[in-house]
Amino acid sequence: QVQLAESGGGLVQPGGSLRLSCAASGIIFSSSPMGWYRQATGNKRELVAAITTGGGNTIYSNSVKGRFIISRDNAKNTVYLQMNSLKPEDTAVYYCNAGRWIGGYFPRDYWGQGTQDTVSS
Repeated sequence: QVQLAESGGGLVQPGGSLRLSCAASGIIFSSSPMGWYRQATGNKRELVAAITTGGGNTIYSNSVKGRFIISRDNAKNTVYLQMNSLKPEDTAVYYCNAGRWIGGYFPRDYWGQGTQDTVSS
């Protein structure tokens, strides 16, 4: 069974930071691109950041460039999203994804359960 276990979400004040973690099992992690997506109330799910299998290349949405950093540790089968300088507009449910690569071919992908991040004073 493929599982993507997310942790690190919660409530934070504007300007603060959160670090999300996603531990994968049931897949060959080192062969899988990984990504983070989010869905705010009333909006469609959108890409936040993605990272290649070896971690050499990353992509970010324009709204988070310079504030968020995606990274991975293949020895731990874990992908991270460091979120800094958080804004209320970042409030959303964040989802971990395994296998999807925007602009490339992927035969199958998997989603985590989602974790709520709320940025508010």
